[in-house]
Amino acid sequence: MKKLVYLAVVSCFAATLPAGAEDKVEAPAASSRAARASQWSPYKVVQAPALPAVKQAKWVRKPVDAFVLAQLEGKNIKPSADVDRETFIRRATLDVWGLIPTPEEVKAFVEDRSPDAYEKLVDRLLASTRYGERQARRWLDLARYSDSAGFTNDETRANMWRYRDYVINSFNQDKPYDLFVKEQIAGDELWPGKQDALVATGFLRAYADDSNSRNIVQKKYQNTTDMVDTVGTVFLGSSVECARCHNHKIDKVSQKEYFQLQAFFANASANDTLPLKEKGEADLKYSEAQAKYQAATKDVRDRIKALLAPIRKVGEEYHIGRFTPETREALAKRDKLETATPKERWVINRYLTTNYNDQAVTSSYLNYEESAKGIKEQLAKLTEELRKYDDLRPSKGSERISGVVDLGKDPAQTHLLFVGDWDRPLEEVQPGVPALFNPTNEKIQITPLENSTGRRAALAGWLSSPNNPLTARVFVNRVWGQYFGRGVIETVSDFGRAGTKPTHPELLDYLADKFVKEGWSTKKLQREILLSSTYRQSSAPREDVAKIDPDNKLLAVFPRQRLDAEQIRDSLLAASGELVDKVGGPAVFPPVPSTLKAPGRFWTVDKDPSEYNRRSIYIFNRRSVPYPMLETFDMASPQKVHSKRSITTSPLQALALINNEQVFKSSQALAGRVVREAGPDPVKQIERLFQIVYSRNPDKFEKNTLVSFLDRQEGLFREQAIASGRVSMAVPVGLNTSQARNAEPVRLAAFVDLTHTILNSNEFVYRY
Repeated sequence: MKKLVYLAVVSCFAATLPAGAEDKVEAPAASSRAARASQWSPYKVVQAPALPAVKQAKWVRKPVDAFVLAQLEGKNIKPSADVDRETFIRRATLDVWGLIPTPEEVKAFVEDRSPDAYEKLVDRLLASTRYGERQARRWLDLARYSDSAGFTNDETRANMWRYRDYVINSFNQDKPYDLFVKEQIAGDELWPGKQDALVATGFLRAYADDSNSRNIVQKKYQNTTDMVDTVGTVFLGSSVECARCHNHKIDKVSQKEYFQLQAFFANASANDTLPLKEKGEADLKYSEAQAKYQAATKDVRDRIKALLAPIRKVGEEYHIGRFTPETREALAKRDKLETATPKERWVINRYLTTNYNDQAVTSSYLNYEESAKGIKEQLAKLTEELRKYDDLRPSKGSERISGVVDLGKDPAQTHLLFVGDWDRPLEEVQPGVPALFNPTNEKIQITPLENSTGRRAALAGWLSSPNNPLTARVFVNRVWGQYFGRGVIETVSDFGRAGTKPTHPELLDYLADKFVKEGWSTKKLQREILLSSTYRQSSAPREDVAKIDPDNKLLAVFPRQRLDAEQIRDSLLAASGELVDKVGGPAVFPPVPSTLKAPGRFWTVDKDPSEYNRRSIYIFNRRSVPYPMLETFDMASPQKVHSKRSITTSPLQALALINNEQVFKSSQALAGRVVREAGPDPVKQIERLFQIVYSRNPDKFEKNTLVSFLDRQEGLFREQAIASGRVSMAVPVGLNTSQARNAEPVRLAAFVDLTHTILNSNEFVYRY
C-alpha cells in the first residue's frame, strides 16, 4: 500500500487512527489445542509447552511464530508478507529506542545483504544506551514515578531521579529480572551496604504523599496499602486491593490474605534523607556549588537559627499539638526510642524525616501565635536577604537518597481491619501470600537480618522464584504488549477472572518458561520477538483478516500504532538535529507555553539552554503540573500504577502539533538541516526531508505534490507582502551566512511551512 503525505493536517491526523475494539472475546484456536487452552490458568506453575505443528514451517523464524501461525492456520488465515526494510528499521528503532532512525542508519541496513543483517540491526539497537531510556519509561509508568510528592504542596523530591537512572541502567545492563525485582522490594535488607540497592527501593517510595498529614498513624496504613497494591498490580498482575475491605468478590483472595501481604511491609518506612556515599559527576558538581552557597550564606543562616532558637522548643510543641492524639503519644517518645513500640518508632521516623527543621517545626507557632508576630517579621526580612544569594544556590541535585528502609528487627503488628478501616483493628495476622498465587504451597521462610525483620527479603524471594506462577508471565505479557499494542492477555494488570482471556496461552507460557531458563534476560526476550516473522509482517490492511479476525487478535497483520507522547517529542528533536544525547542526572525544566500559569516554585525553567532538548524521560515529572505536550498525547499519570498507555484521538492533539511552539521551532531547525544537507534544489530537499522523517524516499506523485505546495506557499507570501507592504515569515534555523545569502527568503519561509506540514502528518506520528 502506498503511503501518502497528508496535507490536510487536522482531518487526516484524526481520520486514520484505528478504532480498536475493547471486547473480551477469547481468540479461536485449532480444535486440537482448544481443550488445553480452556484448561489454562495463570495460577498454575509455568511449564514449557510443545511447539505446535504448522503447515507453513518456512515462515517460522523463531518459536513464537509457531504459536502465532498455529492459530492463524486454524482459521485458514495466511500471515502477512514481510514489510520492506525501510519500514522495518523505522518500526524497530521506534520500539526499542523511542526514536526515528537516521537516514544513514536506514541506508546501511537496506544495503546490508548479509544473512545476519536483521540480527546485527537488533543487536545494535539493544546495545545502545537509548534502549534503557525507552524501556525505563515503560517501567516508570508502573512505578508511578514522579519528581514531586503530589497533593496540595506537591513538594519537589530532589532525590528521585536516582531511581529513574537506576531503572535506565538496569535495562542497559540487562540486569536479570529476578534481581531487578529483589532490589526494588528489599534492596536495603538484602544488600545493606550497596547504594544502588538502596536507590532501587525508590520503587516502593514513589507513591504520592502528603507530608503535612496530621495523622501519621493513618499515614502509615495509607503508605503500606500503596506498597501492597502496587506490588500486586506490577508483579502479580492482580488487583488485590479489592480484598482490603472484604473477600475478593471474583478472585479467591480473602481479606485476611490481603493483610497478610501487608504484614511483609510492617516495618517499611520511606525516607528522603538517606545519606549518599558514592558520588557521581552530577553529585560532585552539586556538592561544590552547595558548599559555595553555604559559605556565602553562613551569616544569614546563623542569624535565622539564632532568631528561632528561643522558640524552637515551644514552637515544636505547638506544632506537635496540631497532630492527632495517637500521633502525639508516639511523638512524645521521640527522645526515648527505647520505650517506643515498633509502630511508634515508625511514626517518629516519619516525623523526623519529613520537613524536620527549625522553620518547619516553628511555622505553625509563627503563623498563629500573636506574640510571635515580631519574630515572624524579622524572619521574613532575613529570608528575603537569603534570597539575594539564589543565583549561587544549585537549582537541582542533592546529597541524599530517597528510598525505603526497615526500622529494626521487631516488626510492628499488622491487623485485619474491619471493612478496611484503619482505626478498627480485629485479629493480628502474620506475613503470608494468598493461596491462589502459591499453587505449590511454597513456605515463605522469614529470617530476621542484622538490622531488619527480613520480611520484605522473604517476599522478594518468593516473587522471584521460578515456582511463582505470575511474575514471569506478567512481565513477558507486558513486553509482548509493548511491541504488538496488546498483551497476550490484554488486561496486563488483571490476570484474574475479570480480565480478558489469553489469545495465545501456550505462547505466553513458552515465553515465561524461556525467560526464566535464560536467566531472566529482558534483552534475550525482546531479541526473539524482534527477530520473529510475526514482528516482521506488513501492517497493510487486509479484507480477509478484517472479516475473520476484525480486531487482529491473531496477529495476521502487524498492528499500526500511534507514537507515545515521548516518542513524538523525542523524534521531533532527532529529526531537527537538536536532540541532546546525555544520559542520566537530575531532571530538566524546559520552557513551557506562556499560557501555563505555573508558579515559579512549581516550574522554574533551566538556566542552561543545552538542557532543554534532552530526551523526555528526563523532563521533571511534577504531579500537579505535567509537561503540556506530553500530557496532550496521553503520558502516564504518576498518581497511580499506569499499566497501559491510553491511545486517544482528539482535535487537541492535532491542534497541538500545528500550534505548539516546540513543534514549530523543530520545523525551523529541520528546514535548516535539510537545506544544509540537500542544497537549494527543491526536489533534493523533499527527498532528504522524507529520508529524515519517514525513513524512505518520496515517489513521483509526492514530489510533484510538494513542489506545487512550495510554489503555492511562496505565491501566498508574495501576495500578502504586496497587499500589506510587509509580511511576517519564519525562516530556517542554522544556515550559515553563505546559505542564507544565496537563498530566496520567501522560498525558505515556504519550505519551513512544508516541514511543519510533514511533522503534522499521520506517517510521522505513527509507526507501521
